[in-house]
Amino acid sequence: MIPALIGGGVLLIIVIWYISANNKLVALKNNRENAFADIDVQLKQRHDLIPQLLGAVKGYMDHEKEVLTRLTEARSRAMGAHTVNDKIAAEAQLGAAMTAFQLQVEAYPDLKANTNFMQLQNEISDIENKLAAVRRYFNSATKEYNTAVESIPTNIVANIKKYTTQPMFDLGIAKRENLDKAPEVKF
Repeated sequence: MIPALIGGGVLLIIVIWYISANNKLVALKNNRENAFADIDVQLKQRHDLIPQLLGAVKGYMDHEKEVLTRLTEARSRAMGAHTVNDKIAAEAQLGAAMTAFQLQVEAYPDLKANTNFMQLQNEISDIENKLAAVRRYFNSATKEYNTAVESIPTNIVANIKKYTTQPMFDLGIAKRENLDKAPEVKF
């Protein structure tokens, strides 16, 4: 009788532990998905502003069609991405295209003085700052999730449920290369 009670008690502890570990992993997974939904909201605003910005710039940059085309195509790819990983890759390409676009804009002093353009630039800067904040939150949620997936003992439940580590939302290769370069200072 006592061995059966001990066995039942051990089994009960294992079941409670399994349920607790599973619930923790589910909560962390959902937190990560919620964090990406916040990124999606900011990306939608960014995608909506890009055509307005391009419209304001087209008259000044007619001969720079390649940069404008690349930005438009990157925006389309980003808007068409469906999975989190596809969106991360597409947004990295869009970020690189935005950087190239910003470099081209620097060559047009009249454009930089245009009030409409400046307002759009300020809105995009604001969205980029918000994106940076929600990306940090997303990466933090991803780190917590990945840590739980890889840590003992929750990795046992993660393996059973086939949970795997997930990628962070990073700058991408092009942006990282730009950050590695020293800034150019002009007077």
